[in-house]
Amino acid sequence: MKIISDKKKLTDTLSAQKNLGFVPTMGAIHKAHLSIIKKCNQLCNKTIVSIFVNKPQFNRKTDYNKYPRTLKKDIYLMKKHKVDYLFLPSSKQIYPNGPNKKIKIDSLKKKLCGKSRPSHFESVVDVIDRFIKIIKPNKIFLGEKDMQQLKIIESYIRKNKLKTRLIACRTIREKNGVAYSSRNFLLTPEEKNIASNIYKLLKKNKKDLLMKKISLKEIKHQILNFGTSKIDYIEIRDVNNLTKPFNKIKKFRIFIAYYLKKTRLIDNI
Repeated sequence: MKIISDKKKLTDTLSAQKNLGFVPTMGAIHKAHLSIIKKCNQLCNKTIVSIFVNKPQFNRKTDYNKYPRTLKKDIYLMKKHKVDYLFLPSSKQIYPNGPNKKIKIDSLKKKLCGKSRPSHFESVVDVIDRFIKIIKPNKIFLGEKDMQQLKIIESYIRKNKLKTRLIACRTIREKNGVAYSSRNFLLTPEEKNIASNIYKLLKKNKKDLLMKKISLKEIKHQILNFGTSKIDYIEIRDVNNLTKPFNKIKKFRIFIAYYLKKTRLIDNI
């Protein structure tokens, strides 16, 4: 595995590559990342992974500072799982002239997470756009746990006619049902148990929610009783366009964002 920090050197190194797959990460690698890397290895001739904690997408400086950083372990896992290139850029490499504050993205940004995280998705799309232009991958692999983010990036790629195909990868869960996330490292055993109970409750009542046999208000009340600090949102949405379903649709999910003390978790089921 080649570890590269300079974007010009990376561009020169990758110039002759065909069928290149790209997995963007912020590090703190876990089993969901590894599952995405495995899929990338299967579908592409070469795999490149980036580790870059993107400061502009954090709404609070404290969240950025406490984001888990496990580079030594991450490098070990990348080598073990046959990653060909690991890109470790500095902020100056990615943002030589600062972030693009005028980037235009889909109106999907106004829904769900976008309501409480202003400019978050603009910052995510900005950094992904920069990575795509540096790496020029044939395919980019993203996890469905961040479904809203995935849909916004997918729309941006399509509207801007970027020559990169987005591959959606299914959510990978721990044995207790909690979706793997780098933020899980910040949870206590008690908080992990609460997250597990929330997943089980939503999975059990998913169909009844759509049929209106039970209300979101009732579910929200139960979740608060589990010991959550705050529920940002809990909504039923069409998977294809994240609109609220008007009738019995086949492809729908429950989207939720909640806090366990100061740790914010999201999921869709």
